[in-house]
Amino acid sequence: MADSLPLFPLRAVLLPGANLPLHIFEPRYRQLTVDLVTGALPERVFGVVSLRPSTDHEVTDISQLRVIGCSAALRQAKRLPDGRFDIITTGDRRFRLLDIDATAAPYLMGTVEWIPDAEQPTTATDSVSMLVESARAAHRRYCNAAWRSDDWTEPDADTETCHLAHALAADCLLSLEDRQKLLEETRPLHRLRMVGQLLNREAGILSALHAVPAPPSEFNTPLCLN
Repeated sequence: MADSLPLFPLRAVLLPGANLPLHIFEPRYRQLTVDLVTGALPERVFGVVSLRPSTDHEVTDISQLRVIGCSAALRQAKRLPDGRFDIITTGDRRFRLLDIDATAAPYLMGTVEWIPDAEQPTTATDSVSMLVESARAAHRRYCNAAWRSDDWTEPDADTETCHLAHALAADCLLSLEDRQKLLEETRPLHRLRMVGQLLNREAGILSALHAVPAPPSEFNTPLCLN
């Protein structure tokens, strides 16, 4: 069944389980934050959906947005003296955007359907374990090339296979296209294989260039046209 969800278009892709801090300054999204905090939106959830590359003005049509997004659950909100907010959210559930409405509320509203993972096929335990360790090794290789040892941690050992790919990608600086592909992939083992390939590729580039990206904290505020 379709649900109604407030939308926050960004030049970013939110993955399930990843934290997303945002600085809220535009009036319509200040109102969204107020509605989340006060319970006018009782589930304290909104949708993060990525802007298409060609979008350079206010969103009024669904064609300006990626079709697949991720809901964001509000975790913390700090109101600043001038009415702006600093908030922290966590990615939750994937959705498919069916339609948008720019007039029903002060902020953009979307009609969405939720996208569960595909059922994981019965696979030999040894094969799955090898895939898990390969993806974790790619994550270690990337993080050792990109960050100082105290800037990153590995996902917990008991992280479920269906959640592991998103957890591994959460603190890595992948392109928007790569992150969107990970978000859209509903097959857990394919997603895990994909993230291992992406992180090995990026680690190889970092090692070849003898360069590292800025610390993750410098990338905490995604760009938004609204």
